[in-house]
Amino acid sequence: MPSNTTEQNRMRLGWFINYLTPAWNQPWSGNAGAEWMTGEFFVDMARALDRANFDVMMLEDSTYIADIYGGSSQAELKHTVRAPKNDPLPLIPLLAAATEQLGFVATMSTSFYQPFLLARLMTTLDHLTEGRVGWNIVTSSGYLSAQNFGMDQLPPHDERYEIAEEFVEVVTKLWNSWDQDAVVMDRETGTYVDSDRVHTIDHHGRFFDVRGPLNALPPLQGRPPIFQAGGSPQGRSFAAKHADTIVSSAKGVDEMRQYRDEVRAKAVEFGRNPDDIRILYMVSPFIEETDALAARRRAERFAITDERAQRRLLMMSDEIDFAQFDLDQPLPEMSTDGSKSILAAFQKWGAGRPLREAAASDEFEAVPLCGTPATVADQMQEVFEEVGGDGFLIFAGGGGMITRRYIDQVCDGLVPELQRRGLVRSTQPEGYFKQRLLSND
Repeated sequence: MPSNTTEQNRMRLGWFINYLTPAWNQPWSGNAGAEWMTGEFFVDMARALDRANFDVMMLEDSTYIADIYGGSSQAELKHTVRAPKNDPLPLIPLLAAATEQLGFVATMSTSFYQPFLLARLMTTLDHLTEGRVGWNIVTSSGYLSAQNFGMDQLPPHDERYEIAEEFVEVVTKLWNSWDQDAVVMDRETGTYVDSDRVHTIDHHGRFFDVRGPLNALPPLQGRPPIFQAGGSPQGRSFAAKHADTIVSSAKGVDEMRQYRDEVRAKAVEFGRNPDDIRILYMVSPFIEETDALAARRRAERFAITDERAQRRLLMMSDEIDFAQFDLDQPLPEMSTDGSKSILAAFQKWGAGRPLREAAASDEFEAVPLCGTPATVADQMQEVFEEVGGDGFLIFAGGGGMITRRYIDQVCDGLVPELQRRGLVRSTQPEGYFKQRLLSND
């Protein structure tokens, strides 16, 4: 398929990863299950993404082990759904030291961090990575996380977004509490920082009281890029107002286009240029030497088995015990104050299907991508042009499905084919991470 893609509308590519064990009992997994905690697997992965000119490596995080499914954490730990999982933030400087251009996005919750702590941590990472870090804003959900931080429950869904609004405001004020030229290093007067260029913020809000100023240098990027997965109506508005890059779980070309149009329209309402926002759609491409082999691998991955259904249901909610439902019956109506958009999407996708079939499906993929590198490139190009942008975030069924072979299939098979067509960058432009995300070079 010939390309009419220009420099102005090349795809952005990212990879969504968990700092937990990658595939440990799959073909080509090697000894990854016993070595992942050193970080070396992820360092090797970052090098591959950097070489392939990916824009971003996005690091997910969560802070609990669920024991809802069947009233036990047995299945949760058996399938390594959320644990064992190390804190990804200390990993970022290691990844940055091993790469040259790749951006790294840290997930940090407005429900559990304090604004001052997060602002200081982010600016520290920004300097350690030489301007290659971003913040994925999550509001968190569920009482299991809350109970690890001295709370019985989290505030209601909509209030969590109200907290996040003020949180971003405070963090931004703290990052701006130092003028960019505050460090003068005047040898004659022996002055390192000009105190007139450092200011208290004196924030007194509904949720936070913060005096400031930050006691760390301001971020190299000014405000590091903000990522957000806006699914619910509140989440979409929040993302349109604040995010530089939005992760979307919209499914199918029509829904992807509708999501993009809605977010861009909301951005205009907030006084933003919609072209300053990138939207990445989640995909899990299956790539093999032939289309037939890729189709077989995909069928094997999504085979309707009790084990696969159980793994998916474990990922669905930390408030609903899906083990209570008959796998041969349709999914019943239910609600949660936790991850509303995830559950709503699952109910929409699984409507009328037996729970086993719905849970074993590919409901997290925006579109199915399957075939040789050339075939998958065709599919991505067609979707990209129909939707209007902006790129794709690879999510290979969670960290537990990643192998070095799969990383090579994407980075050394698919990406060169996309580059040959001019669909993605062959080199990264100059500038910090945020500038490169928005650049059309």
